Amino acid sequence: MDQKGCLLSPSNIIRIAAVLIPNEQDQILCVRKEGTEMFMFPGGKQELWETPAQAAIRELEEELHFELEEEDLDLYGRFQAPAANEPGFYVDCHVFSTFDVFLNYTPDVYEELAEAKYFSPKSRSKKLAPLTRDVFEAISNEVR
Repeated sequence: MDQKGCLLSPSNIIRIAAVLIPNEQDQILCVRKEGTEMFMFPGGKQELWETPAQAAIRELEEELHFELEEEDLDLYGRFQAPAANEPGFYVDCHVFSTFDVFLNYTPDVYEELAEAKYFSPKSRSKKLAPLTRDVFEAISNEVR
């Protein structure tokens, strides 16, 4: 079951990895794919042969031309939520932090991405994917 009590089966789960990349104002980088409206953390689908960390690193290189090493990543947590762009599917996501890596710019986007934008972890914007909102809520609860 996911965090909201929905039954998950192997046929409707998408395994993904994502990375929390902050800027100097403690906002977190989010990206939007072409043809979609929702913003989510940079990352993507995990290939069968990859660890979650390897998937996160590969996706950041492909989509942002941003290079990280496994030692730059700390596992923040594992989250499940309805998929933002695949109705009827759920994502099972390893979320990594890079809180000792800060950006002072908005990176260019490549591959299937259309836009990159920073959001405050306190944001509850309807433009945020369900998983992104859940992680932001967890981050905000830690700060209290």
